[in-house]
Formats: sequence, structure tokens, C-alpha cells
Amino acid sequence: MSQTILIVEDEVAIADNLSYALATDGFTPKHVTLGQAALDLLQAGTAKEIALIVLDVGLPDLNGFEVCRRLRQFCNTPVIFLTARSDEIDRIVGLEIGADDYVTKPFSPRELVARIRAVLRRQIAPANIIAADIDVERFELRAEEARILYFGHLLNLTRYEFLLLKTLLERPGRLFSRAQLMDLVWSNSINTMDRTVDTHIKSLRAKLKAINENDEPIQTHRGMGYSIAQA
Repeated sequence: MSQTILIVEDEVAIADNLSYALATDGFTPKHVTLGQAALDLLQAGTAKEIALIVLDVGLPDLNGFEVCRRLRQFCNTPVIFLTARSDEIDRIVGLEIGADDYVTKPFSPRELVARIRAVLRRQIAPANIIAADIDVERFELRAEEARILYFGHLLNLTRYEFLLLKTLLERPGRLFSRAQLMDLVWSNSINTMDRTVDTHIKSLRAKLKAINENDEPIQTHRGMGYSIAQA
């Protein structure tokens, strides 16, 4: 069955070109021009019908970052930001608030469609074998549900936070360099940087500490990388 891609873009020519490329590649494009219209559409019960959202940052009503922040309160649909800005801080902010990729204008519609397919492939994760020595009292990894529990509490994680923590949990005690984590977690995101790993680690630690402020499961190895402390 054809997957529906929601395009949130106020420039009609860009949306039309992308819609054509998506339709040619077997997707069903759906287009709105305002951020609030996208939020209303998703909150109206259609979120499950949308496979991925292409979200312009420079919308006339709401900043795309704000749209993403709001939709992440009720929706985990993958998001690819589309923007005319290419500053590093913009990319980091976009990824930190829950985006799955970041494409700078001008862009090739075919390349964007390829990146959409790459993001969607990452959502179809195979059943994962959990290492036998995971501290199950501390963490419970439900890989097929894309969920992680911490001391019995369900963690509210963005997509990349989940993938990052899952990677660490599957090899407790193993030291991962930033480059290794980038390869494993952000393998198809060409605009990401080492700093992205640090940003997501910081966010994960804050969420873990909110549940148990006395526990420090993520270990920093200065100048080398990160690991999950073994039980």
C-alpha cells in the first residue's frame, strides 16, 4: 500500500516538484502550506496515516522548529526539515527536538525522496537480540515496540534518543566512540556532526535523572566516547 508523505511547505512550486517526485516513486503526497494546518491535520486523527513529514522551517505562521516541538507532544511520525538555512546550530536544534534528517535548499527532489526512503527503512527495525547482561531491573528494552523503560517508567524519547540508548544498552560496558555512534545511529544523515551525539547524550541524561537522580547509567570516557555501565 502506498505510504502518505505530508509536505508542509508554503512555496507551492517546491511542494509541486516534490509531490511529483514522490508520486513517481510510489508515494502519496499530501500538501499543506501552514504549520498550524499540519498540526490540526495530525491531531484530527490522521497521524497514523502519515508515514513521514517533510517540514519547512520558514513557514509564514509558525516556525518549523515550533511545529516539530508541538507535534512531538502527541506524534512520533518521522520528520525531515526542509530549510534555506544551513547553519550548524540550526541542524543541531532540529535534530535535538526530534527531527530525523535535515535538507538544505536548493535540493534535488530525487535525492530528498531517497532520503525519505532511508528514514522509513530505519523505522522497520528487525527484532533485536538483547544482551543477556543488561540490567533488567534498571532498563527494559522493548525493541519491537521502540520503547525503553527505566526503573519501570516508560521513557519519552525522540527517535534518535531511542536508537542511541538502544545501541548502548545492547552492548553494556562497551565503549563507543562518537564516530561509531554516528555510523550506527545516524548512518544515513549526511548533515550530522559529532556534536550531535553529545547533544543527545545530554538530553538522555536529563530524562533519566528526572526518574532517578541518583543513578548515572551513561558513562563518559573523556576524549573517547560513551558506554552504559554494566550491572
